[in-house]
Amino acid sequence: MDWNPRFYEVSPVFWPLKPLAEVILKHRQWPHCLDLMQMKQLTDSCVATASGQPVCFVPQENIGNEMIKQQYESRIYLTGQVATRSRNWHDFFNALVWILFPQAKAALNRIHHDALSKAPIDKTAKRGPLRDAATLVDESGVIVLTSQPTLIDLLRRHEWKTVFWQHRKIVLASMRFMVFGHALYEKALNPYIGMTGKGVFFLVNEMFWQQSLTEQLKAVDLWLADFLIHKLISNADLSPIPILGYPEWLSDNRYADFYDNRSYFRPLNHVV
Repeated sequence: MDWNPRFYEVSPVFWPLKPLAEVILKHRQWPHCLDLMQMKQLTDSCVATASGQPVCFVPQENIGNEMIKQQYESRIYLTGQVATRSRNWHDFFNALVWILFPQAKAALNRIHHDALSKAPIDKTAKRGPLRDAATLVDESGVIVLTSQPTLIDLLRRHEWKTVFWQHRKIVLASMRFMVFGHALYEKALNPYIGMTGKGVFFLVNEMFWQQSLTEQLKAVDLWLADFLIHKLISNADLSPIPILGYPEWLSDNRYADFYDNRSYFRPLNHVV
C-alpha cells in the first residue's frame, strides 16, 4: 500500500495516534527514520530501553554485519537501535507505538532480552509461554479501558452481542479500546471481519474520561508496562477481542445481526 498521510481517517482504530497526526500529515512521502526521530521529540516522554539506551530508529540497511548477528530484541536493548525498513507500514507503526507507549515497549523488549540472555545458561528453548505472550501483545495488543466492571466480565465470557449491542450506549459512554499492537494497526488500513486483538483490561474511574488523550496515553503506558513485567505469564493472561464489534468501528455493526456471526464473535470454549 502506498503512503497515505491521512491513513488515520480510514478507521476509528487509529484514534490513539492522533497526537502525531498533525506532523504525519506534513509528510507527502514516506517518512524516513530521521522524520520518525523528529516525531519522537514531539513527546515529553523519555523513549528509552530498560537498559537506559535512548531509542533511535535506524534504516535496516545501515545495520552493520556485526550488529546483524545480534537478535533483533537484544540489539534494541543493548544499543537502542530499532531496525526500521523504509516504505513499510508494519515498521512505521512499530515506531509510532514506541513513541506513544515507550514504557510498555521497553518492558516487552526487556522480556525478550532477558529470556534470550538466560537461554544459553539454562539450556532452555529461546521461546516460551512468556515470550509468545509478549509477542502477541506487541503485534496485536488492545487495551480495554472501562469504568464498568460488568463490561469486563461480559467480554471475558465472550458475551459479545450483549456487550456491543444490548449495552451499546453504555459501551460508548464507559468503554474505550486503545490499540497497542503495531500489526493490528497495519491490518486496520484495510479492515476485515476477523481482525482480533489480544486484550488487556484496566478498570478506570469516571475522571479518566475527562483527561486529555495525551494524559490517557501516559497513564495507560505505565499501567501496561507494570502488567507486562509483573503479571504477564502466558497467552492465558490475554483475552481475544473482536475489535470491529466496538460500536461505530465498522459500518456493518449498526445492525444487530452483525453480531450473530459466530465465526468472528466466537463463544467461549469455541472449537475450530
